[in-house]
Amino acid sequence: MLIIFLRSSIIFLVLLLVMRLMGKRQIGEMQPFELVITLLIAEVAGTPMADISIPLLYGVVSVLALFILHQVLSLLGLTGFFVKTVISGKPSLIIGKEGINYKELRKNDLDVSDVMEALRGQGYFSLADVSYAILESTGTFSVLPAATRPEKPALSMLLIGNGKLCRKNLTLLGLDEKFVQKTARAQGVKSVKDVLAFTIDGNGNCYFQPKNGVKSTFSVQLEAK
Repeated sequence: MLIIFLRSSIIFLVLLLVMRLMGKRQIGEMQPFELVITLLIAEVAGTPMADISIPLLYGVVSVLALFILHQVLSLLGLTGFFVKTVISGKPSLIIGKEGINYKELRKNDLDVSDVMEALRGQGYFSLADVSYAILESTGTFSVLPAATRPEKPALSMLLIGNGKLCRKNLTLLGLDEKFVQKTARAQGVKSVKDVLAFTIDGNGNCYFQPKNGVKSTFSVQLEAK
């Protein structure tokens, strides 16, 4: 037991030193290659802790090798934009002046509900409250709020996302499919399948965007419950 305790303590100190040398960004905003290296470090460091048949030096050398690889890739990323893009990827404009970018949405394996969830995490409860939203290479969203936001904000709920009807939300709001179809036709869209996003909040404020079109915002009268 004492041997395992000592081996674990040594590995812990080595890991602490390596993580400190990698910098604070390694902890808070990991690039894809940094995430891979972190996972590998956890794997190679954990094995020699519990298995005394494996020389402790093997674990230390493996951790140091991954640290060196991290430094090399970080330095390569500083040599130019192209190299950095290859290693870490590039930001994606998810929401622009015309609304949600459908191509970028598919490219990043996202749907409208994922975007709305990320925006709520930053305090934006409606797609109409956002002028621009950028998905950074670290996986975080950077948001530029709209110039005008409602005085009485309300939670927006998704009625149509990527051409699929959200029946649960319709029930919660006391609406039906006829309302959705009527609204879609009023916006020049014949089928629900052609709608990228349709949201509505408690004040009746709507956000509507076809898959191959520009966003529009409008208000409807909701029946009081």
